[in-house]
Amino acid sequence: MNTVTRRAGSSLVARWLGRAATLGCSVEHGLAVTALLALGVLPVLELLLRAVLGTGIPGSAGYLQHLPLWVAFLGASVASRDRRHLALATGEILPARLQGIARPLAATVSTTVAAGLAWASLQFVRAEMASPARLAGWAPIWIVEAILPVTFAVIALRFVIQAGGWRARALAALGIPAAAGIGFGLQSLASPLLLPGLVGLAVAAGLGAPLFVVLGGSALLLFFAGGVPVAAIPVEAVRIVVSPAVPLIPLFTLTGLILAEGGAGARLVRLFGALFGWMPGGPAIVTALVSAVFTALTGASGVTILALGGLLLPVLLASGYRERFSVGLLTTTGSLGLLFPPSLPLILYGVVAQVPIPDLFKAGIVPGLLMVAAVCLFGVREGLRATTRRPGFDRREAAAALWAAKWDLLLPVVALGGIFGGWCTLTEAAALTAVSALLVEAVIHRNLRLPGDLSRVLGKCAGLLGGVFIILAVAMGLTNYLVDAEVPLRAAAWVNAHLESRVLFLLFLNLFLLGVGCLMDIFSATVVVVPLLLPISRAFGIHPLHLGMIFLANLELGYLTPPVGMNLFLASYRFELPLLQVCRHALPFLLALLLVVLLITYLPSLTLWVQG
Repeated sequence: MNTVTRRAGSSLVARWLGRAATLGCSVEHGLAVTALLALGVLPVLELLLRAVLGTGIPGSAGYLQHLPLWVAFLGASVASRDRRHLALATGEILPARLQGIARPLAATVSTTVAAGLAWASLQFVRAEMASPARLAGWAPIWIVEAILPVTFAVIALRFVIQAGGWRARALAALGIPAAAGIGFGLQSLASPLLLPGLVGLAVAAGLGAPLFVVLGGSALLLFFAGGVPVAAIPVEAVRIVVSPAVPLIPLFTLTGLILAEGGAGARLVRLFGALFGWMPGGPAIVTALVSAVFTALTGASGVTILALGGLLLPVLLASGYRERFSVGLLTTTGSLGLLFPPSLPLILYGVVAQVPIPDLFKAGIVPGLLMVAAVCLFGVREGLRATTRRPGFDRREAAAALWAAKWDLLLPVVALGGIFGGWCTLTEAAALTAVSALLVEAVIHRNLRLPGDLSRVLGKCAGLLGGVFIILAVAMGLTNYLVDAEVPLRAAAWVNAHLESRVLFLLFLNLFLLGVGCLMDIFSATVVVVPLLLPISRAFGIHPLHLGMIFLANLELGYLTPPVGMNLFLASYRFELPLLQVCRHALPFLLALLLVVLLITYLPSLTLWVQG
């Protein structure tokens, strides 16, 4: 009887815990969706009220400045729930026996770091309670910033739950007291612990720990060893996330996901197929153009490969292209549009380097077209070898396809016209584009149903943004330490002493950035590496716009280079091919784009024409 009672009690507790977890996930999802929706709607209302009544919404600037903070960290919590944090993915290629050991160890390190970041954020919020600053004149700022310790604590708990069986969870749970023990009991050993700690984080990265854990853990260790309060990490996180240009990132990303979910990819494929499918290499040209446009809108190469890969691969194979060429082309074109506005990495570089984003939008056009042209020429060469007969140009089909895609094609005009026309701010243009995309897909094409599909797309967008923003947030702490330690100045002095030639420095810069692309994703690299490069490149007379194109073009190749090479992993997953085989298929395209990168590097006029 006692056994039956205990089992019934355990079952009841399990049900209550399950219900509590479900309720928590629903609240988390609702808050993330609400914050992202408010970020999109508020600027549009501000724009309309200003045009009609000549006045705006009181306090709207403060709301818009701080809403990305909630979008970022609630999104990070959603990403942890869905296990979507960016990682090296090396843990997935380990043998099955080693994965059983790697996952609990990676989870333990991740829990330790997340708990440490939660504690650092709590210290930051406690200090902010003494501040008289208020949001829009009524809400204490610390209430808004309290989202940091809450989400880091939730993420730490999720690392424990997702570690595996009960033994793995017990091991991962040790990360919480380990973080407390290191912070309170080992202060006298902070310096000796630095090197072993950094090595441990590097090993954890190889075992599959998220990249934000590696960067955030490194920042914690460095500040701890330097005797600097770890609350400096969330200070820098808040500073970067509430920057005026940051709302552009979630808004343009939301636009891209709405278009992806609404079938814009199929309409663009039809349009470009009708316009260019009759040419030699037409299907390859179509693939390059559609992917470039799609990547520029979504800001994420993964969305392009996963959304369009299954649609375009059969088209290429039916047109007589070899499988190796087709897979290599689709793997490459997943990141082909990152230099075109309004791509997420382009905006992020502008935020970090403090370069005007409209100038970056214009500066990326010619380098981006060169990269697209290189891939298209590769496709023409392959198309001439194909034996399948090409269809003729059909004016009626081209006109019909253009009419079907007219609203999708007008969206960039809305964004760029508003920005360069001067009748709305950057944030208002981005929000207007997102709302317009929703109206196009939900009202005109009716491929999205409201409110269900909207909630799903907003939640998906929040998770994607959270995975990016949490890297951005913790990496800023690491960057701040490096700047305070005068690492950029010392590096600039070393380079000036050993590299006198500008040409040689640019070559060295390319080699260095290719190495960075092999080891870091584009988001964390932008936050960590760009502040180091700016003073060095300035000493050689390299304009920040030119540096931005060199940096982003090299990091675009990073999507195709192991071990991080996210396009390689996504293509391997999407096309069900071994990773090494995908690498071989993408290698010729990588070499072709490398030549274009050299042109961008040594011909600054391709970028600086925007300066007049």
